[in-house]
Amino acid sequence: MKTIEIIYRYDGTDATVRPRPSDADGARARLESGSRSIGTLLEDLADGTGVARRVIPLDPRDLGLAAGVPGAPAQRPYAAVLGCSDARVPIELIFNEGPNDLFVVRVAGNGLGAEVLGSLKYAVDHLGGSLKLIVVLGHSGCGAVSAAVDAFLNPQTYLAVAAQHGLRGILDRLLIVVNASAMRMSALLGPDVARRPGYRAALIEAAVVSNAALAAHTLQREIGHGDAQGIRTAYGVYLLDERRVWAPRAGSGECAGLAYPPADLAAFGEFADTVLTTERIARLLDGAPG
Repeated sequence: MKTIEIIYRYDGTDATVRPRPSDADGARARLESGSRSIGTLLEDLADGTGVARRVIPLDPRDLGLAAGVPGAPAQRPYAAVLGCSDARVPIELIFNEGPNDLFVVRVAGNGLGAEVLGSLKYAVDHLGGSLKLIVVLGHSGCGAVSAAVDAFLNPQTYLAVAAQHGLRGILDRLLIVVNASAMRMSALLGPDVARRPGYRAALIEAAVVSNAALAAHTLQREIGHGDAQGIRTAYGVYLLDERRVWAPRAGSGECAGLAYPPADLAAFGEFADTVLTTERIARLLDGAPG
């Protein structure tokens, strides 16, 4: 029998309370550490039986329970996360966080529509005292990106959503990234790459990570590189099958955890080539599971 316990705990002492990160690097390190700890917890239980338990420290101030402080708690997240609406990607759980730690925005395909940008701009403008990092988190096998890839590979499928304004808006944004990923894949790996057994799966994965990185780059330009609050952006892809965060970096073999996006659009060419030469994309192209 397998048992998983995720416990939020405050034991009445200040030692329970985790301090908020003081900068973007600290925020990124905390998110990565939390993701690794949850991933390890689940991995240890995946092939056996027993109890997997994780205790997440809780600050009573974040629930309005602090002694002598009446009223609703103030918002003080240290990171904002733009994630996909997919129910298999519980943002707080993935990063080992509790209430008031993360400002979460979720939309299919984690795209940067007007409402998403407005929500994140609100966080920057009104929560800048605590906010240090904005993360764009895609996930493997994303349904929205998969639909965009299918529309790219077989344009007739686009007709099914052409009259549905909301769905078409999501696909149209993603089709740009899918088309760019397909062109780069053909240029780097040869035009015959489209005949490989796992071409569709590999194109989906390449588009997922490219979409996340491009959104993080766009958000960094929106909030500014030299703002007084020092807020930075990062990207990553949550791998559902491996329960870890994956983020290829331009010119590097490192893929674990979160990464800061390319600094300019010219650097996205090297980034795209790095993505397409990762072990994960190679496996997918050969038709193997991710």
